[in-house]
Amino acid sequence: MIPRYSRPEMTAIWDPQTRFKIWFEIEAHAADALADLGVIPKDAAKTIWAKAKNVTFNVERIDEIERETKHDVIAFLTHLAEIVGPEARFVHQGMTSSDVLDTCLNVQLSRAADLLIADIDKVLAALKMRAFEHKMTPTIGRSHGIHAEPVTFGLKLAYAYAEFTRARERLVYARKDIATCAISGAVGTFAQIDPRVEAHVATAMGLAVEPISTQIIPRDRHAMYFATLGVIASSVERLATEIRHMQRTEVLEAEEFFSEGQKGSSAMPHKRNPVLTENLTGLSRMVRAYVTPALENVVLWHERDISHSSAERMMGPDATVTLDFALNRLASVIEKLLVYPANMQKNLDRLGGLVHSQRLLIALTQKGASREDAYKLVQRNAMPVWRGEGDFLTLLKQDADVKKYLGDKEIEEQFDLGYHLKHVDTIFKRVFGSA
Repeated sequence: MIPRYSRPEMTAIWDPQTRFKIWFEIEAHAADALADLGVIPKDAAKTIWAKAKNVTFNVERIDEIERETKHDVIAFLTHLAEIVGPEARFVHQGMTSSDVLDTCLNVQLSRAADLLIADIDKVLAALKMRAFEHKMTPTIGRSHGIHAEPVTFGLKLAYAYAEFTRARERLVYARKDIATCAISGAVGTFAQIDPRVEAHVATAMGLAVEPISTQIIPRDRHAMYFATLGVIASSVERLATEIRHMQRTEVLEAEEFFSEGQKGSSAMPHKRNPVLTENLTGLSRMVRAYVTPALENVVLWHERDISHSSAERMMGPDATVTLDFALNRLASVIEKLLVYPANMQKNLDRLGGLVHSQRLLIALTQKGASREDAYKLVQRNAMPVWRGEGDFLTLLKQDADVKKYLGDKEIEEQFDLGYHLKHVDTIFKRVFGSA
């Protein structure tokens, strides 16, 4: 986790103190269940809670013990015994380290997902607000980076809104899928611990029971979780890239907010660079980078190995913290985005009406021209305009072959910008409902 790209709410989930508190809660809830089953004394379970519930665990002490034991869970249990006293002998009975580690990880990933869902809601709110603001602001649509036909800036934002709506749905599912608990003992057979203990811990921790674990929770769940984060990161980058393109000097249809006193370049005082969206592009790459190890972690030896462990210790915090920061930055970029409708109109008009070429093509075919002939007629008038050698409307009116099919007024009717925007309301209703 890099402080520069971290927010305190998310980093707190991965703080060692948080992790040890979750470990304790898992152990203490298991002790409650064992006490109810008569496996350990009820007084012992109460003592475990009473002596350690509100304790701030000594992380340095745990690290010190681990340097000797070379085992993180044993180091924690040893420290817990120092706090609890003799009743600590009833802690962790019938359990294995993965029962604590995997259940804790899924608690952390669930909490992280809750924050990420809230982050997406911020992005959606910003996109919706700006989409309706520019619902009918005309701009040029591009394919292959080349002017195609008119759209609106509101539609561009509506595309993103629909995409992040899908992102939210996927994340809600991933959150549900990852929120499982395993307290099944060595190799997952419950030989040393009753399945009712697992059920009790799951309920207490807000998780579902893992139907079958092999000592560890199956890593296909984690692969799905991190793959979902990767897809969301790609959506972040797609929108960031669009804004970066729109901020190019030659385009300048929109740009990131530039605050008083902000500097764009150490060498060139005139620069206003899209640093926030460029940053989002880089952060998105890092989130996606964790998808591959998550997929590879699915493949483990027999009932378990720990080849997944080192990767997860990095990817869990890094991917969630980074995406959390990116989503919040994206929401802010959209909220403050400077939009230039005049430049959009200027760019829309830049090709002298060529953006209406398809309408001319269709109009000619409807008047009896074959599609092949109609295409040739439109293209031969379009190419001089492309080279800056005339005006599309004028050239069409001067073309005798075109005039065989269309009169001047009929040609002019094909240049109506409003024609391209007649279904914007329909699209908005599909995306936003009746709002």
